[in-house]
Amino acid sequence: MLEYNRNLKNISRNLRNNMTEEEIILWSKIKSKKIKNAFFSRQKVIGNYIVDFYCSEYKLVIELDGGHHFRDNKEKEDIKRDNFLKEQGIKVLRFSNLDIRKNLNGVLEKLYTKLKH
Repeated sequence: MLEYNRNLKNISRNLRNNMTEEEIILWSKIKSKKIKNAFFSRQKVIGNYIVDFYCSEYKLVIELDGGHHFRDNKEKEDIKRDNFLKEQGIKVLRFSNLDIRKNLNGVLEKLYTKLKH
């Protein structure tokens, strides 16, 4: 059972209702078990973090990184989050928003490859 911070529930719900364009694009490709029959949740609370997409069957998180991930201290925070998730036995796939916009087929191909048992 994964840790869950109940205080993040409303924030998670708000993020689900206000997804970025890139999240909407990727969600349209992975929702409803469209890739290898894998069920993904959006804006899932895991521990003290909210991940963009999570598939419990494959223990896989997908994170989409916009421009704010590449400045200030955000990269250090992302590494800390990724390490926490790895300690939980969860694999993390990170893509930039540019990947979604310019190379969606490549993103989906990489995702398909990761969804192997």
